[in-house]
Amino acid sequence: MAARDGDPVAQAAFVRATQAEVWRFTAALIDPDSADDLTQETYLRAFRALPAFAGRSSARTWLLGIARRTCADHLRTVLRRRRLDQRLTAHAHTDVPHPDPAGQLGASDLVRRLAPERRGAFVLTQLLGLSYAEAAAVEGVPVGTIRSRVARARAELVDAVDEALAG
Repeated sequence: MAARDGDPVAQAAFVRATQAEVWRFTAALIDPDSADDLTQETYLRAFRALPAFAGRSSARTWLLGIARRTCADHLRTVLRRRRLDQRLTAHAHTDVPHPDPAGQLGASDLVRRLAPERRGAFVLTQLLGLSYAEAAAVEGVPVGTIRSRVARARAELVDAVDEALAG
């Protein structure tokens, strides 16, 4: 609340206390190469919105919600660019987002292949350790939706690992 009221020391402490988690979240949702920029954009948006923060949720939940929306906006921009590039170049689109010449996938590759809503729920609860209720607040959906998304993400990950091991 001190950060909201303009205390620069509290604002700096807020960033230091949350920056690593925001970076991990954006890296998991998008990719590590974009995480620095997305984290910075998250804090720009957060500080613009900080005067309106009413404290109805934890600052962590509020900030991760902003990070999620920042990532969603980034994906929309990337998708628009891709569609334009496809129209301009008329190249064929492959269903495999990341080629895997070695035939083995790392955990981050597997998580990145999840549908965005499942990936978000999985990362928030399983990687960042938020409760289902906190993840639901970040995603803006009911707790039951988070539970089902996490369950489906787990099932997809198990299937993907089985596929990779089968060759």
